Amino acid sequence: MNLLAEIAERKVLAIIRADGPERALDCVRTLVGAGITALEVSLTTPGALEAIARARAQCPPSVLVGAGTVLTADQAEAAAEARAQFAVTPAITPGARRSVALGLPLLCGALTPTEVLTALDLGAAAVKIFPAGAHGPHYIRELLAPLPTAPLVAVGGVDATSAPRYLAAGARAVAVGSPLLGSAGRGGAQAELADRAAALLAAVGAAGAVPAGRDARRGPGR
Repeated sequence: MNLLAEIAERKVLAIIRADGPERALDCVRTLVGAGITALEVSLTTPGALEAIARARAQCPPSVLVGAGTVLTADQAEAAAEARAQFAVTPAITPGARRSVALGLPLLCGALTPTEVLTALDLGAAAVKIFPAGAHGPHYIRELLAPLPTAPLVAVGGVDATSAPRYLAAGARAVAVGSPLLGSAGRGGAQAELADRAAALLAAVGAAGAVPAGRDARRGPGR
């Protein structure tokens, strides 16, 4: 799988943090139903690996499900065993290195130009600029001045208002966590999550942005 091409086409990656696997799966179902078809389940979620495995079994093939907050080599191996399609790290972690060794596509966290180049040299498919919100869209533009081909994804503090600005600055995609999830991962209304997802997709013009020939309309079953 070409992770960069997939997330660049979809433009939005949802970050799911929940209080257990069932709530995580509820969020997956809602987001897929709303049209967001690239998702990471953070390993900070209790039962995250179970949620990933079940989502992979239940979702249509067009839906990408990855493991987030992969810190250690053991976590990378467990994510691969759970059939995660990609790994996401907050930094250049041992989990990032092990993901590359396993052939698990990697979205590697970085901030500075040196870290961006280190992540790419490591073998990351794309680089997660985190925390993007602390620096704003202009920081993406500044990074791309000397590194024009760097595949950057803005993460951290991104919402429906700022997401289009990051894309306009040159980010290939945005990843959105709490501004999208709200309280849905802790029992909040799934209908409100669906509304936020629709608003985010409308803001970035990505509604229905699924590769041609694929069908994401069928949400994951129970």
